[in-house]
Amino acid sequence: MTNVLILGAAGQIARLAESQFLADDRFKLTLYLRRSQRVANLKSDRVAIVDGDVTDETKLEKAMAGQDIVYANLAGQNIQQQAETVVSAMHATGVKRVIWISTLGIYDEVPGKFGQWNNQTLGDYLTRYYDAAQVLETSDLDYTIIRPAWLTNKDEIDYETTQRHDPFKGTEVSRKSIAALVVKLAQTPTEGVRASLGVNKPNTDGDKPAWY
Repeated sequence: MTNVLILGAAGQIARLAESQFLADDRFKLTLYLRRSQRVANLKSDRVAIVDGDVTDETKLEKAMAGQDIVYANLAGQNIQQQAETVVSAMHATGVKRVIWISTLGIYDEVPGKFGQWNNQTLGDYLTRYYDAAQVLETSDLDYTIIRPAWLTNKDEIDYETTQRHDPFKGTEVSRKSIAALVVKLAQTPTEGVRASLGVNKPNTDGDKPAWY
């Protein structure tokens, strides 16, 4: 049985990932989030729920003890502080494997007019998420950073990946696809170690996402 700690467990991608994890009986989940009643319906013999803030390192360490994988689905102005606390708690508990959701454009890797539009639209959001990613990249952890394209709610799993120093491809990807990648990485935890993966739906290149 693989124990997975999900941080930010009520997020849209996280909820999709939880459903996919629970379809595989090799996983047990600990859902860590503020306002835990939002996922109370998931509690079971395979799902524990912890009400807490990621920046509460004492509570986070307690939840992290005995976990095999941390999946962080976090957001906010203090995302760098959250990353620092996660890394510190992982060091304290001896957990090495972390899957971290970030965003496209943090390395200025999105080319052309779409890259210009993305930079203008996201602004200093990119700087904050770059700083958080740097916390992982300068650690000794077995991290995978996932940088999704602009997210859709399409009911599909259809994606391709690019590496840290590759130009980003495409403009969009479904949340369900990102969840599927998270679960795949947890199923094969030696895959994507110390990698930063851009993730897009194939053949969605353009100057901006199709719905803009």
